[in-house]
Amino acid sequence: MKFIKFLFIGILFGIVMTKSEAISWYRIQEMFRFDAFHMYGIIGTALAFGILIMQFIKRRELKNTEGEIIQLKDKNPATYRYFLGGIVFGLGWALSGACPGPMFTLVGNGYLPILIVIGSAVLGTLAYGILREILPH
Repeated sequence: MKFIKFLFIGILFGIVMTKSEAISWYRIQEMFRFDAFHMYGIIGTALAFGILIMQFIKRRELKNTEGEIIQLKDKNPATYRYFLGGIVFGLGWALSGACPGPMFTLVGNGYLPILIVIGSAVLGTLAYGILREILPH
């Protein structure tokens, strides 16, 4: 019962993703072909809100669900790994037509073939976990 609020937030997220057409394969392909601003507007809005929310968390010293103050650590400025990870992420996104958040929204909308993509994402995460020690970080 403690996590029921997270279920409702997830449902709200799915509704927003569906209504904004962020789960549309057509919209995603349109973005990767630079044919329309629609998805860039959604991503830009999310980025702006993310920046504002992170600043709010830092300045107000908000607490997590366990009552501990949320501490945000600075990231190591190793740009090579971010470029490489971004390229792999973008290729997967372009090939599958969905990034991780909307994948679950697509299942909720009845697009069951996306379960293959979710399974592949889980296997990729497992492969990373196994190879993590030998990968450059």
